[in-house]
Amino acid sequence: MIKQINCNKKNYLDNLKNFLDQRRSVKKKESIIVSKIINDIKKNKIKSLIKYEKKFSNNIQINPGFDQINNSIKSLDPKIKKAIDFAYKRIFNFHIKQKAKNILYRDNLNNKIEYKYVPIQSVGIYVPANLPSTLLMNAIPAKIAGVKRIILANPKNNGKLNPAVLYAAKKLKIKEIYSMGGAQAIGSLAYIQKVNKIVGPGNIFVAGAKRQVFGDVGIEGMIAGPSEITVLADAETNLNEVTTSMIGQAEHDINSQCILITKDSNLIKNFKKDLISKLKKIPRASIATKSIKNNGLILKVDNDKQIIDAINEIAPEHLEINVRNYKKYKDKIFNAGSICIGKYSPMALSDYAVGTNHVLPTNSSAKFSSGLNLSEFYKKISLITLSKKGVEKIGKYATYLAEYEELKGHALSIKSRMRRK
Repeated sequence: MIKQINCNKKNYLDNLKNFLDQRRSVKKKESIIVSKIINDIKKNKIKSLIKYEKKFSNNIQINPGFDQINNSIKSLDPKIKKAIDFAYKRIFNFHIKQKAKNILYRDNLNNKIEYKYVPIQSVGIYVPANLPSTLLMNAIPAKIAGVKRIILANPKNNGKLNPAVLYAAKKLKIKEIYSMGGAQAIGSLAYIQKVNKIVGPGNIFVAGAKRQVFGDVGIEGMIAGPSEITVLADAETNLNEVTTSMIGQAEHDINSQCILITKDSNLIKNFKKDLISKLKKIPRASIATKSIKNNGLILKVDNDKQIIDAINEIAPEHLEINVRNYKKYKDKIFNAGSICIGKYSPMALSDYAVGTNHVLPTNSSAKFSSGLNLSEFYKKISLITLSKKGVEKIGKYATYLAEYEELKGHALSIKSRMRRK
């Protein structure tokens, strides 16, 4: 059911890369569908948005009314409200420590150079149907950064508004709420609501749509696509912890990726049996089973170097280091969205209320990007105020470089501010 690669051959990393590439590749059919939706909404705006919402979700009401929202919130179980309040506080307390500080540098010639952090003015947040935690993860850092206009796109679930998402939106004081999902929601945020930036995770259609609108609007500096986990385990790791962590990711989406890395053959043998047994017992068994079959992998390694090389090649969204001696690995891993260390740190807990962000790079983009943080909601502007002495001193050397680069106009512009030509 689940694929396995044994690392006893020199080409094991090539085999691993081939496995990863199969999922990284966006299917042509899906790309064509997304492109058609985006272009249609860009041209025909709300008319096309309603058309696709009706087609894919049987939804004809994009703007839920005030009374509808309040009535939906009233139906929410009080314990879920308390859980959202609890998670809100922890996420806020962790992210406020990331608040940026402006930089002011003044040199001995009284030149003043500043680096100012300016919040993005408008942000569209995409939240999959029933994930209030995702709204908290995206909107809290945006609020802390000072974003003035936050727009929520949240698809209906079986034709109904999600009370937990709406409760979180009310807590966050989000006033613009739209019932829309998929690629059409991304198209709407870009070309109807006309936000400056779009954030939030989604399936392959949502991720593909964000790639296509990038340039007209900003997106996160990562690919927040279908979820991933890599679990590093040894002979002493509790089998139940391994299996449940793998299934916990697999139940997200048929395109989710779950990888187990271990040296222990007995663990692999027992895991395969336990996996089949536990998959039958969860409500989303069909989704999880397809995910494991298509994108699940066991990597049987022989030594620590193979472990480190494999993890850095996978660059997983989530990594669990659930081994006795985790210290020999954690400082050698450079490519991961988040790392959960030790037996008491299940990745699933970080999805909700630890305080760190769960919007993380996928498809190996952890090799060059980070999880969602306050930096995503700032622009940085340089301010330059030179003195009379400063332009003379700096200008002398700048004109040398401008003339060397054969940019005479640059040199003339600099010299126009200098007394000594």
